[in-house]
Amino acid sequence: MRIRVLKDGPYEVSGGVPLKKMTIGANKQGESTHWIEGERLKTGQAYRLCRCGKSKHLPFCDGSHAHGFDGRETAGRIPYEEAAIRYQGDGMELLDQEELCAVARFCDVAGSIWNLINDAENLEIATQQACDCPSGRLTIITDDGTRVEPELKPEIALICDEPEGKMGPIWVRGGIEIEAEDGTVYEKRNRVTLCRCGKSRNKPFCDAMHMEEE
Repeated sequence: MRIRVLKDGPYEVSGGVPLKKMTIGANKQGESTHWIEGERLKTGQAYRLCRCGKSKHLPFCDGSHAHGFDGRETAGRIPYEEAAIRYQGDGMELLDQEELCAVARFCDVAGSIWNLINDAENLEIATQQACDCPSGRLTIITDDGTRVEPELKPEIALICDEPEGKMGPIWVRGGIEIEAEDGTVYEKRNRVTLCRCGKSRNKPFCDAMHMEEE
């Protein structure tokens, strides 16, 4: 299974990667609290996903990128654990690579994860918030050195940010390889989010510019 970033073009997915929709679920206060499984889309062994945000056949590419899309990749190649800021809490540590943020907002509930880590009694909720982060920006490391990750099988999810009324990024789950246009492979991670509005300043990854759209 692999995702290849084509020069100024779409994401070329190969290996029969399952594709589905996932919606951000919220509580009565409008806070992101859970994920809602959506429909599975029919695909073949290979397919192309729109990266410019202009396709009339979303989420699939229809060639609209040919009309002037600048898809230059600008993301760095520093490994996550080297790039992330480390926050030492009570009985846990939080890794935070802010530039990966897709603004899914799971980290804001119950006073925010950055405050929660200061009390060991909050380990469960802080861990859940970090694991619900689709972009992999946040990771909890427990006091015994265990890096906690959600169990995700290899698949792609198209995020619908229903509380904000936005089309969210492409959620790549389960360690699928992402190949840059120059043939190199980005660090393989359990969860990352790819831009699909075409406006990210951290291409191919999402930096939440879709939240700026009208």
